[in-house]
Amino acid sequence: MIELGHKNVIDIVKYRVVWLCISALLIIPGIVAMVYSSMTYDNHMPLKVGIDFTGGTITQYTTAKKLDSSEIGVIRTNLEKEAGITNPQIQIINANTDITATVKKDEAKEEVKEGTGNINTMISIRSKFIDEENSETFSKMTKAVQMSVPDATIEQVSSVGPTLGAELFKNSMWAMFWVFAAIIAYISFRFQLDYAIIAVVSLFHDVLFIVGVFSILGLVFGTEIDSLFITALLTVVGFSNHDTIVVFDRIRENLRFYSKKASLSEIINGSVNQTLARSINTSVTTLLTLLALYFFGGVTTKDFVLAMILGIVIGTYSSIFFASTILDWYKEKHSNKGRAVAKAE
Repeated sequence: MIELGHKNVIDIVKYRVVWLCISALLIIPGIVAMVYSSMTYDNHMPLKVGIDFTGGTITQYTTAKKLDSSEIGVIRTNLEKEAGITNPQIQIINANTDITATVKKDEAKEEVKEGTGNINTMISIRSKFIDEENSETFSKMTKAVQMSVPDATIEQVSSVGPTLGAELFKNSMWAMFWVFAAIIAYISFRFQLDYAIIAVVSLFHDVLFIVGVFSILGLVFGTEIDSLFITALLTVVGFSNHDTIVVFDRIRENLRFYSKKASLSEIINGSVNQTLARSINTSVTTLLTLLALYFFGGVTTKDFVLAMILGIVIGTYSSIFFASTILDWYKEKHSNKGRAVAKAE
């Protein structure tokens, strides 16, 4: 085995089937979850989507009282009976530390009162779209919540209309499409079309894994995706593509100098090993930052950071083990086909 001036740490090409089987094990459960979700959810989406894409209203209450999930059933019953809110989705979020809160307005629509208090729990209620000017509905919701949590106060109301939600979803899909199209065009110009197609297949592999994981989280924990999730996907696509291009560029450079001394498989294997330390070091330093954000950052960004963490890990894996093995497999098939044609002639 030619090492191209660098000691090979991993024989990538030799265990090609192993890497592809690992990719299948990572992706197939997510695909199953997406199919099941599409059949289960009313909107037939493969993921549990938030109000950013479906439209609706999220009303958040804060309280100094420590609550647990057992309170959800009581609050839901009160909302349905007292406020007429059908099928509300309720989430109890316990704060890790005391948070200073601002009390915005009392329910009698008297003057605004500013003050601070210690928040131990946030109650997030998702419902169908409610016009924020309809104070009567919010007043009934507050009274319903206060039946079991007397000191609960409205902290924030977020509303997205159904039309705007559908528009945001369509724009997000177009953004993903144009990103992949631009990557194909750029890599085709800088390398070759086959390199571009393999790079996009690798990126699709990464996106499919992240989407699959969040589909499972949606089924098990009720995790919803929002516009930040699309932002995370686009960021991961850029990071993973950058890593893949570094590997492809090293393969191209080594082909110039070793094409007559080594087989393509040896060149690909040596090139990947030459970039292995660089890829791992870059990913680890990025992961350290993301892990700090996940464990010590705010609750509202946890899903975004989790998507980034998953993306960095799978992006590093795919650029080293998936894209390079697919390239070797494709070139091998193409070479065998060329020899068969030449022999037939």
